[in-house]
Amino acid sequence: MRIAMLSYRSKPHVGGQGIYIRRLTRELAALGHTVEVFSGQPYPELDEGVTLTKVPSLDLYRPGDEFRNPRPSEYRDLIDVEEWLTMRSGAFPEPLTFSKRVMKVLKGRLDDFDIVFDNQTLAMPLLGIEDLGLPLAATIHHPITMDRRIELAAAVWAKRKAGSKWRIELPKIGVWRWYSFLAQQKRTAPRLRRVLVPSESSKRDIVREFKVDPARIETILLGVDDRFVPPTAPRVPGRVLAMASADAPLKGISVLLEAFAKLVVERDLELVLVTKPKEGGVTEKLIDRLGIADRVSFASGLTDDELVALMGSAELACVPSLYEGFSLPTAELMACETPLVVSRAGAIPEVVGPDGLCADVVEPGDVGALTAALAALLDDPARRAEMGAAGRRRVKELFSWTAVAVSTAAVLEDVIAEYKAEMAEKKA
Repeated sequence: MRIAMLSYRSKPHVGGQGIYIRRLTRELAALGHTVEVFSGQPYPELDEGVTLTKVPSLDLYRPGDEFRNPRPSEYRDLIDVEEWLTMRSGAFPEPLTFSKRVMKVLKGRLDDFDIVFDNQTLAMPLLGIEDLGLPLAATIHHPITMDRRIELAAAVWAKRKAGSKWRIELPKIGVWRWYSFLAQQKRTAPRLRRVLVPSESSKRDIVREFKVDPARIETILLGVDDRFVPPTAPRVPGRVLAMASADAPLKGISVLLEAFAKLVVERDLELVLVTKPKEGGVTEKLIDRLGIADRVSFASGLTDDELVALMGSAELACVPSLYEGFSLPTAELMACETPLVVSRAGAIPEVVGPDGLCADVVEPGDVGALTAALAALLDDPARRAEMGAAGRRRVKELFSWTAVAVSTAAVLEDVIAEYKAEMAEKKA
């Protein structure tokens, strides 16, 4: 097959989209398929044999220069103007503007591909691909309506500054504006020929939230790269690890920090958060309020090998998310034989398994339950060793990127055959 894979942003190391793009395309290429990735910034890191075609945006959210105002010379067309105006209104424009740009590129390259495979852009212009003569399938990792619901619950309508009168703020309206692209996704998803999802939990949520026909959905579990292996060096005593977007309510980091603050009263512990926090953001403020700044550190910009080493250095890890469509970090930590305390949220129970051998599972958002589970595991080195070994066995049995690629290729080939049959029937 000749596959055009679309990804409106593909951050290489943080978040699942860049990892998904890199690992899946590598394995599809290894199976003999031709894969070309069309991406906006941040661009993905790809392996040999996979082509990257850059579809540049105005890069309005580049790290350190977020929500920037481009110079007049940077504007190339009306799509750029639309992108900037949408950003200035408080909304997120990239899925829509990327889809418009990539459609212009694909119109001149229709003979180069057998299928277009979208990585959760889900913008209405992409539905025109089938009218141009190519079938379209898409991956939906999870419905972003879940993120919006959690952020709205954490937002407030008004805030009072100490020593001043009430100052009215409208962060809930800001959340609604930021997630306005969901209107496009909700209209696009039900009209897709085939949707790939990473878990049964995500499938149920997509059927409910996006009204996608379950008969059009294929569940394909994600994989773990072979570089995630158990450590050869001793683990650092008292080290607890968490990987998350620190200031996103979805990731539950505030719950972990509250639990950690209780634990360090009686234990010599350190918490490493694999993320780059927002300066003066919610996480930093909470760390200061809890008085644990000397016990918490951040790690970001790690290479793959550095990340594996860090994962394997912790005595235990925590995934306190309030929702996950799959949770690649959970599976990667299991591959490193790092014992886990996780929340019963989204697909996380599917990843760790139902028997409790690979992780202790607590209710999301429950500080008391999380504190107790972490304390019990910290005090039981024998059980930590058993849990780590069980987690690695589960990863080896279930989570292979080669298997993901084989299953994905089979679905895409079926989509091509279905599309060709429909086109032939229309011509007859």
